[in-house]
Amino acid sequence: MRDLDNAGGIPAVLNILKDRMEDADTVSGRIKDIAASAEVSDREILRPLDRPFHDEGGIAILKGNLAPKGAVVKRSAVSESMLKFKGRAKVFDSEKEAMDAITGGKIVAGDAVVIRYEGPKGAPGMPEMLSPTSLIAGMGLGDSVALITDGRFSGATRGGSIGHVSPEAYDKGPIAAVNDNDEIEIDIPARTLNVKISEDEMKNRLNNIKIKEKKVSGVLRKYRSLVSDSSEGAHLYR
Repeated sequence: MRDLDNAGGIPAVLNILKDRMEDADTVSGRIKDIAASAEVSDREILRPLDRPFHDEGGIAILKGNLAPKGAVVKRSAVSESMLKFKGRAKVFDSEKEAMDAITGGKIVAGDAVVIRYEGPKGAPGMPEMLSPTSLIAGMGLGDSVALITDGRFSGATRGGSIGHVSPEAYDKGPIAAVNDNDEIEIDIPARTLNVKISEDEMKNRLNNIKIKEKKVSGVLRKYRSLVSDSSEGAHLYR
């Protein structure tokens, strides 16, 4: 962040992107005015569009029968060995359950940790799942264990951590139908995320599933009733 600031900061980023942006008001003025007045002082930090650091962006959207509306992974922080991964599901209905299992030594290489009911409605609020990913990395499993959740991640996430799975479990998304020992297949180059069960089996499980309801009241209950899916921005419907 210091390097970015020294190179001109966000105004300099806008300067690089100015020909691809639409104008709009901000609290500091019009975006294109800010972009035009900015200078890029270090073109090794803020490179032109025809000389990027990587051929692809840092974020990838995965889709498949486990995430029909998409899921998010920070592909630039995934090791080569985890870009394609097959593992057996270890399923938890809360972050705490998953953390207890990880610290208790119940997660081993080749596992795909599934944490559900942490989405916008299920949590409610879509909390950050940084602690489980940090524990997995800290225990030396970052290159051999995947984590899949309908919760969210921040910029600190690394490894095979896939979040924002949509639809979420609370909305009877497919993640709600995953069972322990189901095989999960991740293919980041192909942008896919699948659980290896048939379409009929998926429908049967979802038809018979009982959604886990975390009891909330007041503002949280109202939030749950109004919030949109994470694939739509987890915003509140009017």
